[in-house]
Amino acid sequence: MISAERVALVLLAAGRSRRFGDEDKLMAPYLGRPLGLHVVVALEAVPFCARVAVISDTKLDLASCGYEIVRNDDPAAGLGRSLRLGVEAACAGGAEAVLIALADMPRVTATHIYRLLDRAEGPEAIVASSDGVDPRPPVLFGCEHFATLRRSEGDMGARELVRHGHHVVTSPAELVDVDTPEELAALIHG
Repeated sequence: MISAERVALVLLAAGRSRRFGDEDKLMAPYLGRPLGLHVVVALEAVPFCARVAVISDTKLDLASCGYEIVRNDDPAAGLGRSLRLGVEAACAGGAEAVLIALADMPRVTATHIYRLLDRAEGPEAIVASSDGVDPRPPVLFGCEHFATLRRSEGDMGARELVRHGHHVVTSPAELVDVDTPEELAALIHG
């Protein structure tokens, strides 16, 4: 087990959201608050040693929620660039592990994050979430993988590392990733 106090949360919020249209996806209303704040609120009581948000064009004010803001000035370079920037910021703070979460996953719970932390053992840990079929974020990486993560490029990010890690299964509903207005509408009316 790795305690939350030794883990930096890296929230990736710099996607281009092309499939969502011209609207700022993270500011889209969902259950009384902006979509991008749901994971922030769900994880606010987890005592991470640091909170880093990698952003580009969102108006979502993550700094006021206690996040160190890292700007990705080239989101077209892919998820790997955001991952690299977030991990670099986490390393600067001395974290022993990073938990990568996505701002467009509004149903992630602190309970699930604690299950990932409980499964993580040591600096070589890779513990991903899974719907029982595919591994995905949120995912925890021990510090042994920081150098690899800092070389991430393109849209693949750390996908290959994640495939070889441990996978903690949770409800597919918890791992919903909102990419389109239709997916958001299905969450609201589903």
